Amino acid sequence: MRRILALAQAELLHIRRDRATLAQALVLPVLQLLVLSNAATFAIRDSALWVADFDRTTASRGAISRLVSSGYFRLAGDAPSFDAANHALLDGRIALALVIPHDFEKSLIRTGRAEVELSVNAEKGSAAGVVQSYAANILTRYAEELSGPSGAAPRIDIRERSRFNASLDYRIYMVPGILVALVTLIGTLLAAQNVAREKEIGTLEQLNVTPITPGQFIVGKLLPFLGLGLVDLAIGLTVGVAFFHVPVRGSVALLFFVASIYLLVALGIGLWISTVVETQQQAMFVAFFVMNIYLLMSGLLTPIDSMAPWMQTLSLANPVRHFVTISRAILLKGAGLADILRPLLILTAYAALVLTLAVGQYKKRSA
Repeated sequence: MRRILALAQAELLHIRRDRATLAQALVLPVLQLLVLSNAATFAIRDSALWVADFDRTTASRGAISRLVSSGYFRLAGDAPSFDAANHALLDGRIALALVIPHDFEKSLIRTGRAEVELSVNAEKGSAAGVVQSYAANILTRYAEELSGPSGAAPRIDIRERSRFNASLDYRIYMVPGILVALVTLIGTLLAAQNVAREKEIGTLEQLNVTPITPGQFIVGKLLPFLGLGLVDLAIGLTVGVAFFHVPVRGSVALLFFVASIYLLVALGIGLWISTVVETQQQAMFVAFFVMNIYLLMSGLLTPIDSMAPWMQTLSLANPVRHFVTISRAILLKGAGLADILRPLLILTAYAALVLTLAVGQYKKRSA
């Protein structure tokens, strides 16, 4: 343990003296947060819809049919239950919940007016507003189709509810995801460059012949970046709350616990990259390539439900997607451990797998 701490202390001293590394770790991520939070846009299609139809009539089925056949929505559930719809919104499985009350058809026939409720997952900000607008326009056109012989069209009154982001501010949706990008930058890029630098200057071979075991070397090398990643997360979260008024509805301690597990995944990937390259430049190019793929398929910049079905399935193998989901769930929805257990277990399995493979590859190269 003394050897590990000594190596970690030496690594911290190096980071403190290396201004370029400090700029990469502390200044650039904040600039990235400020710029990307205002620059990201969305394209919306194929949004998941939950229908709670308490009327079960021809008119209610017609409304559902118009929404699904429009191409903007796919039916993800249709249980007539408020609790089921709210739970699906909380889990992030759906973008919109439609509640059709009892006597919907009867009210249209008798009074020419009926009410429905649209609950949108507003954590997606302006994208949620677009989804809500699509549904409202489709239901309005459907009411026009129901006009009788007199030509008077019934009216469907839409009561709208924005869950988790009432102001529909897309920055509130973006910031928790960008925090994940910052942690990924620390864990993957800097870790890969650090070990590659040891190779480049020839000190890695010198360390390999010291009494330090490969396991101790890896822990000593990666431990400072684990701490640095958590510091970056704290800085980014502070900026998000102070400048973008991002709500913190869940446990900050839980967020940092999950971030620690995710950092093990990112560090493992960085370590693996360092074993297959010889220079820092190569490490940077490979790390940026891996990070771009991860971030584009994570749901950070574009909604996952707008991707092709095979891409949505493939994105389940992306650890960044799971941490983005957890970050938004904790900060915007106030999710607890039980609500994020499934993606958390996936991240834990990833951490064990990636670190095992990376350490095995490192031992093979250093032997």
